[in-house]
Amino acid sequence: MKYSKFERLMKKIADVNYATAVLMWDQETYMPVKGDALRSQQIATLSGISHELTISNELSDLLNELNNDTTLTENQKINVRETKIALDKKKKFDTEFVMNMSKTISNTFIAWQKAKSENKIELYLPHLEKIIVLKQEEAKILGYKEHIYDALIDQYEPDMTVAVLDKLFIDVKNQLKPLLDNINAQTQVSDACLSQHFDKDAQWKMGLEILKRMGYDFEKGRQDISSHPFTTSFSAEDVRVTTRLDENDLANMVWSCIHEGGHALYEQGLPIAEYAMPLGEAISLGIHESQSRLWENNVGRGFAFWKHNYQLVQDTFPTQFSNVPLEDFYKAMNKVQSSFIRTESDELTYHFHIMIRYEIEKKLIEGSLSTTDLKETWNSMYKEYLGVDIIDDRKGVLQDVHWSHGSFGYFPTYSLGSFYAAQFFDQAKKDIPNLITQIENGDNSNLLQWLRTNIHQYGRKYKANELCKKITGNELELSHFMNYATDKYKAIYGF
Repeated sequence: MKYSKFERLMKKIADVNYATAVLMWDQETYMPVKGDALRSQQIATLSGISHELTISNELSDLLNELNNDTTLTENQKINVRETKIALDKKKKFDTEFVMNMSKTISNTFIAWQKAKSENKIELYLPHLEKIIVLKQEEAKILGYKEHIYDALIDQYEPDMTVAVLDKLFIDVKNQLKPLLDNINAQTQVSDACLSQHFDKDAQWKMGLEILKRMGYDFEKGRQDISSHPFTTSFSAEDVRVTTRLDENDLANMVWSCIHEGGHALYEQGLPIAEYAMPLGEAISLGIHESQSRLWENNVGRGFAFWKHNYQLVQDTFPTQFSNVPLEDFYKAMNKVQSSFIRTESDELTYHFHIMIRYEIEKKLIEGSLSTTDLKETWNSMYKEYLGVDIIDDRKGVLQDVHWSHGSFGYFPTYSLGSFYAAQFFDQAKKDIPNLITQIENGDNSNLLQWLRTNIHQYGRKYKANELCKKITGNELELSHFMNYATDKYKAIYGF
């Protein structure tokens, strides 16, 4: 059967892609320093092989035939349709471009690591400039109707555009800023309990236990350490997370584990029977981020979660927390305050971090901002939006890995994810009437099953907004996030 042949070809391509992903995971975790040069070559070679297999006449001919096959099931038709859409895009690029992009990204990532380590942005900018030129070329090859950046957003959040995002972020500024002003007018809560000395080995064990309690399956994954926490998947049965340990800041580890754990639960919940197929893949980065944000913020920064899990914190660090009431710990983890680092920011100011990146990378891609002015622009926008003075490159432009990976168009999905998460969690509370009580008792299984049933099992069957409407009855609405944030922080800050 032709569909079976199609499956075999897709699995062959996926095997090459996931082998590449293993090398990239190793590059960020265990690879020796001197392995850099050849690792970039190895990744580029595999990327070229994958591209050649993907744009082969054999696969193209199969898809054309299957596209007109009326005997296929609904799911088979979706796999064929979505693969054909992706293939038509890939066929626009020749192998030389793909390998050049892959090698440039590898070299830029290495340059970013060195620049961040030495706190010298000048080591990074020449490489970043090459990435930007390639991404501009990529966007032109893909094509777009209105804004060049639309072509790059679409790769992470299909059908999303600058026009929609600009309006969304205007709404965020208009609605979120007054809430932040109210919070800033109150007496600040203390988070001193999170900034003591915490043995890294004890942190590591606690992080593993938190992941287990969330439902992360360690028989299908593992956790390691990296400079920038991330999740990678080689199949639904091999999903790996990394965390970051700071012996003077417990929050780094806790939120890295819960955030990446949320991503990993999504990947582990995708249908393994659809390995290599669109129906075995995540819908979009916005929906992916909704899963990490739901666990990190709606659950993990909620009082109910720690009503059960605070004992783990006290048992792990009795000297630091034996005399700290749960209410104080809860307020500490939800402290709202402007900061330098996006990944360490609270869930409200976080969206201003995202807006800064969105506005900057949009300008970089359209050509209205050069890399020579990047540092100055970044620093001035942090002053304008968050009222902070950037003290060094490491805490400024160099803090994120994304641009070194060529991930332009990625950042807006972080905010989209938070807004989807609030809307999904509202619906989960309606569908599971005693959900909060279950979480208070340490039982997250029904929530996880709800996510498996309503989101994970579908793969890419629906577009993001279609899925949101299917689950909640409406497309994405900012009101769910604003209601959640307003109720929560009024209680914490007492206004």
